[in-house]
Amino acid sequence: MQEEEKSMIPDEVITNKIYLIRNQKVMLDRDLAELYEVETKRLKEAVRRNIARFPEDFMFELTKDEFQNWRTQFATSNSSDKMGLRYIPMVFTEQGVAMLSSVLKSERAIAVNIKIIRIFTKMRQLLSDNLSLQLEIANIKKKVTNNSKNIELVFNYLDELVDKKEKKQTRTQIGYKRGDTNKLLNE
Repeated sequence: MQEEEKSMIPDEVITNKIYLIRNQKVMLDRDLAELYEVETKRLKEAVRRNIARFPEDFMFELTKDEFQNWRTQFATSNSSDKMGLRYIPMVFTEQGVAMLSSVLKSERAIAVNIKIIRIFTKMRQLLSDNLSLQLEIANIKKKVTNNSKNIELVFNYLDELVDKKEKKQTRTQIGYKRGDTNKLLNE
């Protein structure tokens, strides 16, 4: 089953059908229906028959404004396009997609759901790794900034020492000079 699942749909196809709406990664009913190889109408019917399984954080419908914005971002659907956005779509979060497997009983739906959930998990891991990397970079930047300040301070001290050496005045020596000791003894 797992090998069949891998060859069924490329990861990129599913990844390209995951959108960010209301700050959540979601999939549209029409895209899921296409992946499950069922009509969007049938998918919506199954969800409505089992609506108790789909609370607001699992599935929601776009508002009219969100829908209008969506239609302007993508080509306006025409009446011959069965997968177009003529109707306000249902939008499913990762948990909603997982719940669809209990509503849609076909082998394909189950296999596709497993693949989608794995992709959501990979995306979450990538985001987590990315966040960790960003934190490490910020930490390195902070250290580099501190090191730069320390290096600048060292160079300032070196400059001061060089300036002191250049300004050093010749002093008259105090005490006896070697040749002067004989002179003193003879006197």
